[in-house]
Amino acid sequence: MVDYSIAVVMGIVEGLTEFLPVSSTGHLIITGHLLGFTGPKAEMFEVVIQLGAILAVVALYRERFLGLVRPEADRRFSGTYGIALLVLTCIPASILGFFTHDLIKEYLFNPTTVAWALGVGALAILLVESLPRKRLFAGLDDITPWWAFGVGLFQCLSLWPGFSRSAATIMGGMILGGRRKLAAEYSFIAAVPIMIAATCFDLLQSWSLLEAKDFLILSVGFVVSFISAFAAVKGFIRLLSRITLRPFAIYRLIIAPLVLLFH
Repeated sequence: MVDYSIAVVMGIVEGLTEFLPVSSTGHLIITGHLLGFTGPKAEMFEVVIQLGAILAVVALYRERFLGLVRPEADRRFSGTYGIALLVLTCIPASILGFFTHDLIKEYLFNPTTVAWALGVGALAILLVESLPRKRLFAGLDDITPWWAFGVGLFQCLSLWPGFSRSAATIMGGMILGGRRKLAAEYSFIAAVPIMIAATCFDLLQSWSLLEAKDFLILSVGFVVSFISAFAAVKGFIRLLSRITLRPFAIYRLIIAPLVLLFH
């Protein structure tokens, strides 16, 4: 399938970029082509290591996730109310993604459309950062159902591969009155249910490609992705107290032509 060094590199790239507003898809395209790791098995490998990145968020925000099944009186974002907010956020992209999954795979999952998504997303970030806005929501316990559903509508933009799910939801949260840090944290937490569903769906479709010898290498990529995602999310939240999203937009504008070049 692939040697261990490639598994480590791909795991690092996936973990570092999955939850940052830079598009993990674009980075995996570049890295995969540089390493000569492409094709159906490579796509399946990317799906598996994505689960490692998702579980890193569960570990990092474990108290919040535990609060969803064990309600806390001093936290509004817990119990059935917290679950309802996440459901509202997941509904739009889940429905749209279900009906457009095959079309997206066929027409949008290629380097040209990914490069365009990187560029358009970068310009969107610069626009959002320049807009005046009211900061109505400071923390997770302040958010409302309408805010959660609105973020879900923005999440639909992430169905365009390369746009970046985290960029779409963070921008949506900011436009709707959330502080930048809140928008990022909610983006991470809200990613877990929809990404698990999408990842499991893709994994079921490509399960026949797996061979017994692949599992150890997949495990290496999975673990590396988990560790690097854990570090990336912690570092990103720390950064947002000091910087805007503009550096990430500029970085995306640099990466966009590279996606085309390395195709």
